[in-house]
Amino acid sequence: MHFKLFMVFFRVGILGFGGGPASIPLVKVEVVDKYRWMTNEDFQDVLAIANVLPGPIITKIAGYIGYQLKGWPGIINALVAIILPTAILMTVLLTLFSEFKDLAWVQGMSAGVVPVVLVMLAVLTAEFMQTAKKAATWKFLIPFTLGMMIILEVLNIHPAIVIGIIIVFSLLQKSGKKAGVS
Repeated sequence: MHFKLFMVFFRVGILGFGGGPASIPLVKVEVVDKYRWMTNEDFQDVLAIANVLPGPIITKIAGYIGYQLKGWPGIINALVAIILPTAILMTVLLTLFSEFKDLAWVQGMSAGVVPVVLVMLAVLTAEFMQTAKKAATWKFLIPFTLGMMIILEVLNIHPAIVIGIIIVFSLLQKSGKKAGVS
């Protein structure tokens, strides 16, 4: 299991060109679709938690999944696997890129990455929207989104305050359901 865990995040670290958001669909394919270590809904929960917390998203996702699978050794395994190739590749690629940045094919190659990452994120978003249809209705999602836009942009309330309120509300709602209160 440790070897598979290492290889999953090592591959993601090598292939996840474009940072954390570009790596998320790769992790989802490995963890949910290929190895079935978690369900799509569980992965969405991990992604939501990772988005709220500060720091690089891909390391938070790797650490969480590593911990869920193998505890503290799993965290270390997943984090080393996700960080190591990035550190090595960035050193090598930045050296090469600075040497050859004026060549037309290098400029074209770097410009071609952006649409690929956008398509990968669009596919992931579409999959999440399909799940969201099951979990929440559009009658809730649209007013909620508009309300958040007003709170954040018009009223200029700090996002951390809004996130804190949502977390407290969610925990209260969840504890009410466990106690049998609807």
